[in-house]
This record gives sequence, C-alpha cells and structure tokens, in this order.
Amino acid sequence: MRRAADYALDAFLAAQARSGSRDGMKALAVRWYPLLTAHAWRLTGDRDLAEDAVQEAWVEIMRALTALRDDHAFAAWAYRITTRRCARIIRQRQSERRLARAVEAEPREMSAEDTHDEGDGARVKRAMADLPPDQRAAVALFHLQGLSVAETAIALDVPAGTVKTRLMHARRKLRDSLEGGMK
Repeated sequence: MRRAADYALDAFLAAQARSGSRDGMKALAVRWYPLLTAHAWRLTGDRDLAEDAVQEAWVEIMRALTALRDDHAFAAWAYRITTRRCARIIRQRQSERRLARAVEAEPREMSAEDTHDEGDGARVKRAMADLPPDQRAAVALFHLQGLSVAETAIALDVPAGTVKTRLMHARRKLRDSLEGGMK
C-alpha cells in the first residue's frame, strides 16, 4: 500500500513538472519509469513490448500533464495511460497476426499461363509473394486495389507513416528482386 509520503512526493513532482521544471520532469521519470515498466510487463508479458508501451505512455503523460486536475491522483492516472498503451499494442499485435494469417492463407498458385510465359506479371507476383505479410498487404491495397495511403492505413489499422514506410521497403525489395532476376 502506498504511503501518504509517496502521494505527496508524486503530487509535488507532478506540479513541478507541469510548471515546466526540467528537474521535476526528470525526477518524475526516474521515479515512475521503472514502476510503469513493471506494470506494462505484467500486462504484456514481454519486456520489449513493455518498454515500447511505457515510452509511448510517457510521451502522453508529459503532454497531458497540464490536464491532470489532482496531482495526488498522478499514480492512478499514469497507470491508466500505461494500461491503455499496452492494450493498444496488444490489439495491434493481434491485428498483425490476423493479417499475416489471412495473407498466408491466400492462394499463391500460378496459372498455367504464368508458368509457361515468364512475363513481367508472373515475376512481379512471385516477387510480391516473397515480401513480408505486412508489406505485401500494403502494396496490394495501395497499388493493386487503388486505395490512398490514408485508406490503406485505416484498412491495416496502422498510422499513415507506417504505411509509407512499408511501401518504401516493399518497393525497394521488389526492385531488387526484379532487377536481380533480369541479370
């Protein structure tokens, strides 16, 4: 059980950090980062995921600190933000796994025409089949289905920047694969 002194110290540090004190922010981070990481680890069961969640949560905590009305409630508030970040990361991982399973379940058979005629279409299909599932899905939605980056982001439940990164890496791999096959 937390002691009254812990609540008082957290309230003081939160007030100090909210006023813009770098020392207050640093002291709050030093005090709370390990506690929030332990909490996130209990929720995710993975050290790396926990650290990612806490880093994201800490950014949100620092940005939203001015909205905290009761400095004594800092502990519960910080834990709640961390819990939500963990839940978001877990949902995202589950979504990625479902997407990977769905993409893997897609038929990869080549038609008889493709096997006899080693045309560009067959080579592109083969190169796309070699992409990681997340990149393959982004390329398919953007280039084959004609969705915009924003629509692709919504479809894949990832930020638009992630879609752009996946497309960039996929294009590079496709280019390398296709140029390598021409030599």
